[in-house]
Amino acid sequence: MIDDQLNSITEYNLSSVVVLSDSGAIQDLQITHLQSSSNPVVRLLSNDNQNTIGQVLISFSQQINKMNIESINTAVSNGIPAAMISVSPLGNRPLSSSSSIDTINQSALDQFNKELNSQANIREYLISFIPNLLITTFNSIKLQSSALAQLTQATNQLTRTTLTIASQRCYQLTLALFSILTRISYEDAQSSVTQLIQCASNVLTGVNGPLQQRTNVLDVDASRSTALPTDYDTDLESEWSKVNLEGDQNTYYQKQLANQIQNQMNEVIEKLTSILNIHLNVGQQSIVNTSQIFMSLQTQSMQSLANQHIQQVDNVSIVLPSIFQTNTSLNSTISVRSMVQPLASFGQSKISSNTNLSRSISFAILDSNRNQLLIQVNQTHPIEILIPRDPNSILLPMILQNVTSTDSTLHQQLFHLHYVNLSSNLPISIHIEIQPLNTSVTYLFIYKFDQIPQLNSSFNQTDGWAIFCPPNLSNDHLYTYFLDNQRTQNHHSLVFGLRELNPLDCSNSAVPPSLITNQRYNFTSNYRLRVYSSGCYYLDENNQWNGKGLTVGPLTNHHQTQCFSTHLTTFVNGV
Repeated sequence: MIDDQLNSITEYNLSSVVVLSDSGAIQDLQITHLQSSSNPVVRLLSNDNQNTIGQVLISFSQQINKMNIESINTAVSNGIPAAMISVSPLGNRPLSSSSSIDTINQSALDQFNKELNSQANIREYLISFIPNLLITTFNSIKLQSSALAQLTQATNQLTRTTLTIASQRCYQLTLALFSILTRISYEDAQSSVTQLIQCASNVLTGVNGPLQQRTNVLDVDASRSTALPTDYDTDLESEWSKVNLEGDQNTYYQKQLANQIQNQMNEVIEKLTSILNIHLNVGQQSIVNTSQIFMSLQTQSMQSLANQHIQQVDNVSIVLPSIFQTNTSLNSTISVRSMVQPLASFGQSKISSNTNLSRSISFAILDSNRNQLLIQVNQTHPIEILIPRDPNSILLPMILQNVTSTDSTLHQQLFHLHYVNLSSNLPISIHIEIQPLNTSVTYLFIYKFDQIPQLNSSFNQTDGWAIFCPPNLSNDHLYTYFLDNQRTQNHHSLVFGLRELNPLDCSNSAVPPSLITNQRYNFTSNYRLRVYSSGCYYLDENNQWNGKGLTVGPLTNHHQTQCFSTHLTTFVNGV
C-alpha cells in the first residue's frame, strides 16, 4: 500500500525484494578513512537528494550497529565484562555471568578498542551530513528522525562532535514537529516521537557513559581535549586552567557537554510529551517501548491515581498509595508520564554517587497546560519504586572465611568479627550474605555501629542481633541480614560478629546473653561471606543526586532496589 502527500492510497503487488549489505564497501570505508571519493557510499552521500542521503545513513548505520554488537559479544566471550565497555539496552538479558574485572584479557580489550574507535570515526563522518539536510515537510522530519535514532544507537561510539550534532538536530526536528502538531495524525505523531525520543535517550546515555565510567573515552575525544580552547584564558585561576594543570581536560569537556545536552533534551522530552498528549482523550494511553527508552503517557483523572500500580519494562514498577496530597482538584484531568532510560545521568555533583549501574526512572504528573503537579505522601503510606540495575552489572564474589583454621585464643574473641566502612557521599544500606559450607550449622549474629560489639552472659553492648537457623536458609543456601539507609545514617562503620551455636538454640526464645557460654568462638565449618551496599537517590533542583527522605526497602537484591519515597521525580539506585 502506497500513499502520496495528499493521502491518496494505491495498492501494488510487488515481488520479493532482498537487500544485501555490501561488506566490501563497509570495509573500504574504514580503510580509506572516509576520504576516498571512489567509495560508493561516499558518492551516494555527496548528491543533493535528501531521500537518498537519509536512506544511506539509515542503512549504513544499521550495519555498523550490528558490527558494534558483534564487537561487544566477542569482547565479552574473551573475558571482558560487558558493563565495562557498554550500557545494556532495555529488555536485554546478561551477556555473561562469569566475567570478572580482576581478570581482564588485555589483547581482547585492545582489539575491541581498535574496532570501537574505527566505528566511532565512521559514525562521526556519517552524521556530518545531517546538518546539511533541510527540514521542510513532515516526511523530512520523519526521515531525519529515523536516521538520527539509528546513528546514535551504539551509545559507546558517540564522540562529542557526534553528540553535539545529534542533540542539536534532534532539538530542531522536535521544534519543527511541534509547530505542525495539530496538522498531523496520531499515527504520524507517534512514529516521529518514537524516533526522536530514542535520539534524546541515546545522546543522554552517550554523553554520560564516559562520566559514569561505563564506556571508554574515545581516542578522538582524548586527542581533542588536549588542544587549547578557542576562548583560551591565560588566567591560571580560571576553571579550565586549573583542570588543564591537573590533566583531566577530557572530563572537563565531557561535563560541559553533558550539562548542555541535559538541558536541551529535557526540553525535547517536554515538547514530545505535548505532541502525544494533544491526541489523547481521557483514559487513553500512548507507549514508546524500544531498547533505548520506555515512555508511557496516559490521560486520566487525579483521583484515579490512588492505589495505581504502574508496571514498566525490566520489571520497573511504581506503586502509588491510597492517600496523597496534591495542589489541584482530585476531579481534574491530568497526564501521567513515566520513563525508563538505560543509564543514570552523572549530574552536576562533584562527588561520586555510585549510580553508574542503575537504570533511570522518572515519573511526572502534568496538568492540562503540561505543567508538573506536586504530589506529596506521608512516611506511613509512601510511594514504592522498584529500580533495576544493568543486567550486566558484575556481582561481587563471596569470600571464603577460613575460620576453622583460625586460632581464636590469639584473638581472645567470643565472635569472629568483620568491619564494614559506611563512609559514603550518599546514604547507603548494607546487605550481609552468609553461606555456610555446612548447612546444618546455626549462628548467632551481632553488630554495632562505630564500635566493636561485645556480648557475653552478663554484658550486652550491641545494636542488634539475630539467630540464623537452617530452616531459614534461602534457596541459595544463604543467611541474609539487611540494614536500611535510615539505620546506617550518620554512622562511619559497622562491625558485626558471628559464632556457632548449638542447633537446639534455634528453638530457644531467650535473649542472646543466655546463649553465650563465655568461651571463645569455635567453628566446626567454614563459611562464605558477601557484603554489598545499595542506595536510593533522586535528582534534586541542583541536578545533583540526593538521598534525603528516601528509604531502601527489604526487597532490594543484586538485581533491583526497592525505594520508598514521599515525592515523585527522577530516581536511580546506587551501589
